[in-house]
Amino acid sequence: MILRSLIFCLAVTLIVTTSCNLPSAEPQGQVTEPYISDSDSVGFNIEPLQSGSSAQQWLATYNSQGKTARFRIELGKTRASESKEPVGFDTEFGEGKFIAEPGSDASVLLADLKKALQAKTLPIQVQKVASLPFTFVTFGHNQSQASGGGFTPKPPGNWTPMKIFLGKGDQEAEVFLNLNPIIKKGQFSIKDADYGDSVLAQLARVL
Repeated sequence: MILRSLIFCLAVTLIVTTSCNLPSAEPQGQVTEPYISDSDSVGFNIEPLQSGSSAQQWLATYNSQGKTARFRIELGKTRASESKEPVGFDTEFGEGKFIAEPGSDASVLLADLKKALQAKTLPIQVQKVASLPFTFVTFGHNQSQASGGGFTPKPPGNWTPMKIFLGKGDQEAEVFLNLNPIIKKGQFSIKDADYGDSVLAQLARVL
């Protein structure tokens, strides 16, 4: 009996030790960062492209109600802010552009942007362009989405939130463009309802 009990204890110990040494079914240290939608934003998918220059470029797609909008986003080199005022995050400035893609149907995307940006009307008789330039300012890197909208550095994530400026002079309009190349998501978010119609009219020219 003593020998049988000893063999049983050794077998249980071996099983427990072996189980503890087995690799976990999920990779350690890897956390999936979910996309959080909100009523003031429109999210879309992005895929990196080779631009042949120092600029970064992504192909953006938005699929909804059987319609697919396609456009490219290009961001040039950034320069650091020269301001001495502390803002709590690193700001960088640069220039970029949206580039039209053939075969794009942005009708649903524009309708959804109208709601998110609180625009009053959809653009009509739009004069299309091959590309739409803008300037941008980033508000830090490695941000995560906040549950109520916006972004936060804690916990860290993979978002780069930025504000872009479309048009010039009295026609200038502002909107947030946020990018996360790790989960391959982009997002337009409202800056101010007063810019809604102007932003929509500008984007309709290239989407």
